[in-house]
Amino acid sequence: MAATNARTVIFSTRGLTKVYRMGETEIHALRGVDMELYAGELTVMLGASGSGKSTLLNILGGLDSATAGQVRYRDQDLVRASERVLTAYRRDHVGFVFQFYNLISSLTARENVAIVTEISRTPMKPEDALALVGLENRLDHFPSQLSGGEQQRVAIARAIAKRPAVLLCDEPTGALDSKTGIQVLEALAHVNREMHTTTAVITHNVVIGDMANRIIRLSDGRVSEIRENPDPRPPSELHW
Repeated sequence: MAATNARTVIFSTRGLTKVYRMGETEIHALRGVDMELYAGELTVMLGASGSGKSTLLNILGGLDSATAGQVRYRDQDLVRASERVLTAYRRDHVGFVFQFYNLISSLTARENVAIVTEISRTPMKPEDALALVGLENRLDHFPSQLSGGEQQRVAIARAIAKRPAVLLCDEPTGALDSKTGIQVLEALAHVNREMHTTTAVITHNVVIGDMANRIIRLSDGRVSEIRENPDPRPPSELHW
């Protein structure tokens, strides 16, 4: 994994709170989260369903807004940013990988990645992005011709093709068996190592934390533990 000795802060949150209102009911998804993410590190955010980890990731990615508190990306205040600024932030700085691949079925792997490169300022070639995740021999295959793990790796290639500073991954192995999931985690680790992309992976799977530089545990909308991992394990050594 990428080293964290530079310790340049990419994200910081202070007192981050998110409340969803459903009629007269209030759901407190985040209850005062304080944390940092550092340049080039691979962080795993662990927590059970409902712990607030997806909400936190969506706020960091500019997909959701905070109810209260501070969220900064480098020196940029995301809480007070306009929608126009957030759109530019998502386009230029953040890559997203979700549990479901969201590929366009009528496009090949190469074409699915090219959708992003056509609107990016300094994109990679789709072929290069797919090679980074080990799919250089599947460029012209359609999603229906790819396994679940291969489709997820196309989604990773699509996310990294615009050379984002940050890669945010929401349960990227959640729909996969363990063997296929490890292949996806190996692709994420390789991208983190080769591109020095600050990478955050959220999961309920405790074992995945072993591959991270740091583990952040969330429980009931709060950070319950932040732990350095001085000896991250390669994904090939993980078993669940």
